[in-house]
Amino acid sequence: MSKEVAVLMGGWSAEREVSLVTGKACAKALAEAGYAVREIVVERNPRKLIDALEPRPDAVFNALHGRWGEDGTIQALLDLLELPYTHSGLLASALAMNKPMAKRLFGMAGIPVVEGKVVPRERVLAGDVMARPYVVKPLAEGSSVGVHIVKRGDNTLPFERGRWPYGDEVLVERYIPGRELTVTVMGEKALAVTELRPDEGFYDYTHKYTDGRTSHLIPAPVPDAIAKACMDYALSAHKTLGCRGVSRADFRYDDTRGEPGQVFLLEINTQPGMTPLSLVPEQAAYLGMSFAQLVSWMVENAKCDR
Repeated sequence: MSKEVAVLMGGWSAEREVSLVTGKACAKALAEAGYAVREIVVERNPRKLIDALEPRPDAVFNALHGRWGEDGTIQALLDLLELPYTHSGLLASALAMNKPMAKRLFGMAGIPVVEGKVVPRERVLAGDVMARPYVVKPLAEGSSVGVHIVKRGDNTLPFERGRWPYGDEVLVERYIPGRELTVTVMGEKALAVTELRPDEGFYDYTHKYTDGRTSHLIPAPVPDAIAKACMDYALSAHKTLGCRGVSRADFRYDDTRGEPGQVFLLEINTQPGMTPLSLVPEQAAYLGMSFAQLVSWMVENAKCDR
């Protein structure tokens, strides 16, 4: 008999809609690969989720994105149920979602990260907390949710008073000019380097999930030394946090003063998107692996922390 896989999708984070697209795509590919698939749209009700996981599947494909889905919350529940699941475990997921903590660990591991500080949100509204340009972002969100670049000459606040729903603190980082690069890590291997070129602005939520708004260049047209550095740093970051399965590391590459330039790790995503526009399936395909083969590998390598 074929293995049964429960695909978790939806959730209640700011990335719910993206998760639904990811979940549907993964469920379809798993069915095509011969798995018996059970689709579960997750709500903020642990009892309902536990009931939906009966009878027990052989594995859980975690297609949730954002808070509560990739920050260790769902992972803890699946650990308690002793159900193997895709992607990273509780600790690695929690560390990766907490951007300041992850950056501290990356820096200790010798991975170059961007200078930044955590400040109260009211401090951001009171005036510049560092020289412009700088970036304002939530401490624990994905898909560039809430990210805002404060540029020289801007006269508007990065967010309106009372309109910051991401907690009492804000992460402020120095803006790095240059290019956007990303690397997928699959198990113990970094796959490739992709450059992302949005048609305007930066690689924000709209550019990530709107077809035609961003060009994906694979392999990235960067010096060999930079490509190797990105792949080495991505694998090191994956191991530093104790990730497993598939992760994706995002970088800024500053070549504005000439090559070779310098790369900075922005963050690591322990549950990267698996939509038709997503980067992980694209890099896997570049190396000859189909989408069905990719999600099958993820299921066959599913684990839990018993």
